Amino acid sequence: TTSRVSQGRDASSQLAVDLLNRGVAPQAIWDAVFQVGAEMLMRKPGILTLHSVTTANALHFAYQQTHDDATRRFLLLQAAAFSSMFRKRADANKGAAIDTFEPADGDVTLDDVFAEVGANKLKAAQKALRYLQSGGNVRSFMDAAQRLIYLKGTDSHDYKFSSAVLEDYYTLSPELRDRFLAASVHWLKGSTAKDNALIARTRAALG
Repeated sequence: TTSRVSQGRDASSQLAVDLLNRGVAPQAIWDAVFQVGAEMLMRKPGILTLHSVTTANALHFAYQQTHDDATRRFLLLQAAAFSSMFRKRADANKGAAIDTFEPADGDVTLDDVFAEVGANKLKAAQKALRYLQSGGNVRSFMDAAQRLIYLKGTDSHDYKFSSAVLEDYYTLSPELRDRFLAASVHWLKGSTAKDNALIARTRAALG
């Protein structure tokens, strides 16, 4: 297993090198890295696929902060390698595809999206995609998602993941953003989830 994972990392990095040498823009490769992470999360929500998203976010942040070309290239190749590693370790090769899953039918409100999260995450993603593609307000979506994380989040990964996704939305090429954000509901909190203990204590203290 370790050997297969290592081979996959090497192949992914080599593919990224080949694409760069053919004149493909680094942005296109970053787009692929972010989309792969979101797709894995859709297929198999869990700690490994969550970290595929947050690792891409961290590597891209470092990429943006340095002006050294060699370092930037290294970070991009690392991102490609990590994507492959997480995919193999999580065994997230089958299931919904981020570029083909269909939006829900009919009119969809933000309340509809986040109420569905606790019942069926794929349906929630489809409703989110419908909301976003039909002109729904992205900022309102993000505000609602963050508010629910503060109310319902119980683990540091909840905060880390939501911060990464909401940051990375603006990093992707515009035509890819809605599907990426819609897929994120697989780890965001739904409105039907129980409030966390801190919220309960705070409300009690405030009377």
